[in-house]
Amino acid sequence: MRFARPAMKAAALTVVGVTAIAACGGSSGSKGSTSTGTTVPGGLGSIPAASGKAHAATITWAMSPGAVPNYILPIDTSGSNSVYNAFTFQFEMYRPLYWTVNGVEPEVVPSMSLAKNPVWSNNDKTATITMNSNYKWSDGTPVTAQDLLFTIDEIKAALKESPSNWSGYVPGFFPSDLVSATTNGTSTLVLNLTKPVNPTWFQEDIIGSVVPMPAQAWAKSSTSGKTLDFTNAANAKKIYDFLAAQNKSVTTYASNPLWGTVDGPYKLTAFNATTGAFTMAPNTSYDGPHVTPMSTFQGVPFTSEAAEFNAVKAGSIDVGFIPQTDVAQIPQVKNSGYNVFGEPDFGMEFVNYNFKDKTGNFNSIISQLYFRQAMAHLEDQSGYVKAFFGGAGGEAYGTIPAFPRSPFLPSNAASNPYPFSVATAVSLLKAHGWKINAGGTDTCASAGSGPSQCGAGIPAGTPLSFNLIYNSGTSIITEQDTDLASKAKQAGIHITLQSSNFNYMISNYIDPAVPANENKWAMMDFGGETDSTYPTSFGLFNTGGSGQVGDYSNPTADQLIQASISSPDPAAVKAEAAFLTANQPVLFQPNPDIIWAWKNAIAGAPTSFESLTQYYANPEFWYSKK
Repeated sequence: MRFARPAMKAAALTVVGVTAIAACGGSSGSKGSTSTGTTVPGGLGSIPAASGKAHAATITWAMSPGAVPNYILPIDTSGSNSVYNAFTFQFEMYRPLYWTVNGVEPEVVPSMSLAKNPVWSNNDKTATITMNSNYKWSDGTPVTAQDLLFTIDEIKAALKESPSNWSGYVPGFFPSDLVSATTNGTSTLVLNLTKPVNPTWFQEDIIGSVVPMPAQAWAKSSTSGKTLDFTNAANAKKIYDFLAAQNKSVTTYASNPLWGTVDGPYKLTAFNATTGAFTMAPNTSYDGPHVTPMSTFQGVPFTSEAAEFNAVKAGSIDVGFIPQTDVAQIPQVKNSGYNVFGEPDFGMEFVNYNFKDKTGNFNSIISQLYFRQAMAHLEDQSGYVKAFFGGAGGEAYGTIPAFPRSPFLPSNAASNPYPFSVATAVSLLKAHGWKINAGGTDTCASAGSGPSQCGAGIPAGTPLSFNLIYNSGTSIITEQDTDLASKAKQAGIHITLQSSNFNYMISNYIDPAVPANENKWAMMDFGGETDSTYPTSFGLFNTGGSGQVGDYSNPTADQLIQASISSPDPAAVKAEAAFLTANQPVLFQPNPDIIWAWKNAIAGAPTSFESLTQYYANPEFWYSKK
């Protein structure tokens, strides 16, 4: 499953999209581990080895402006599907079935997973999942296969009400392709599917992101109600409606006993519904790996990147990110008592296109490959990395990044297939029937669907004029989109910039989730999306995908994506990525290093600090040396 996240600009570590060919500037190159700490290929800085005696403390952690958590039920909808709801909030309390990040490496971590790897049979149509025995709920009840089955049944109930009620859903696929799900004792669940699947994809991208919920505590339809048989569809609906209603009461997140039954390392003890600030205390029943004693985890919101970085410089935050605009100040940050480390996220940074926006015939314009190619030629990726990222980042051209390492990177994503050139963009538009008005607005001079015409559905006189809504809470998004609009104007493309914020954008400008707003946006830049460990874009770029933003649809892409999820051949996902790199379903952007800083007095397992660059927080491994 993919999760949306805004691009953050950092110098010590910030969050952004990343389909990078390489991390540039100070972060490029391959580095090995040392006796004093850890470094990784493509990384910026290094992480010292854990040292000193562990002391419990309250460790403060900076949250991205405009991207605070606002959804606690671990069945995320399309509109709540963000890394800030899942990775650094829900996952602290409720663990996913499989933990799929090991520091910066996109791989399953058995010790942090609730279940053993599935055993496959019946021509990859049957998966037998056995739960690990060491995990239990905070009320002392073991985490069992029944909890996993409960979650699956509640997902099914949610989807009956709306396909957007579970962000991992694509019509025709899980759980629609589930013939049966049966428990065998308390620890084993057997899933029978209608058709063969790629086992790696199913484990890491689909079932792995399912979060088992406590059936003994949540399988009810009212606060004081009795436990219901959730395998009954009518009961499952009642339960889901109750849980969804409780989830809407944001002001009671910390006080509602429902949310206090957890199997993760933390319990929520305070939550500010206005600012998103939260405090989590250690779950003393947690049996997963952690440091002893565990510290309290406190999420601190900020109104801007500047305010957050001021807190880092003042030493008032224990773990904070460094905005990309402040990369040059990393030496001062280190001198003031912080460690610094950065690495690209395993994911993508991009501007979304809305293939359903009929305003000014944009839907017909953006459906033309030549126009998407022209837009790609207008993006000065190398200039962005130098001017806006302080050299701490890399150009990126498709769905799979070069760093962190993946065996699936296609060759055409290793160099720019559409290098920056306003002249080339102008030539493409001229060759397809547009009257160029550099500095003004081009118009369609040759309507029609011929090879030298504007394209089907584009009437004569149609202007190249549309809007781009962007996440103004992140400075490099603002800088990149402002520059793109400037370069586009040189080619006669008039882009009207409209500022917004991350949470509002993913709640209001995603076509499947909010179809009423389909004609309100042509382009939209909230940041990007994480890649799953097995990096197919299933759900994101296939027709009808649950993670679709602007309803891109291409039959070749659909075929390749289908092959990548149904075949065990790793080359299938590489072919998919190669096609999407060429076809440009979105405007791919460079990915900055995600840079974080933490006080020298805070220590822990190096991988727990590496994982910050992948949008995961693992404070259960952090401690104070004082």
